[in-house]
Amino acid sequence: MPDYAEPLERLIAEFRRLPGIGQKSAQRIAFHILRTDREAAQRLSEAVIDVKDKLGLCLSCNNISAGDLCPFCSDPRRDRNVICVVEDPNNILAVETTRCFHGLYHVLHGAISPLRGIGPEQLKIKSLLERLGARQGGDEVGEVILATNPTVEGEATAAYLSRLLKPLGIRCTRIAMGIPVGSDLEFADEVSMMKSLENRREL
Repeated sequence: MPDYAEPLERLIAEFRRLPGIGQKSAQRIAFHILRTDREAAQRLSEAVIDVKDKLGLCLSCNNISAGDLCPFCSDPRRDRNVICVVEDPNNILAVETTRCFHGLYHVLHGAISPLRGIGPEQLKIKSLLERLGARQGGDEVGEVILATNPTVEGEATAAYLSRLLKPLGIRCTRIAMGIPVGSDLEFADEVSMMKSLENRREL
């Protein structure tokens, strides 16, 4: 016997699928939506659908984008000689809050994790190598910063990428461990992230 009416039970169950949302939080959000007017619920549902229908991946860096190129790749003021490699699109915000990085990004959409069945072929590594190979003349990339998370998977991914990139003659650096080991970049504070970028090391 369900605790609530079926539509409300279903809404709670859907919220529980979201990361970091437990039963109590799912119930609070569901009851909040129940109390709001229909227009507010409609705006929420349209925003969710728009995210699925109107967003894709940047053709250059794999960041989330509403067009062919994301705002970073289409910005002529960005330094095209430096690429910062991150695991997920939300990691870009952590780097941007430092206001000290002005290059481009490349999003891998994950990290190497054999236990979870994720190998290099499941990540956006091939497109990174294609980007680096396509650079010619003054637009040549001089440095790739590996800003994968300071976890076992992130370190393994950084080590794998450094082995691929070194033969290309491109400077390959790793962010310093101002970021606590075992944490995600999205939870890093601004100063720690800035120090990690400033004190990056050669790989």
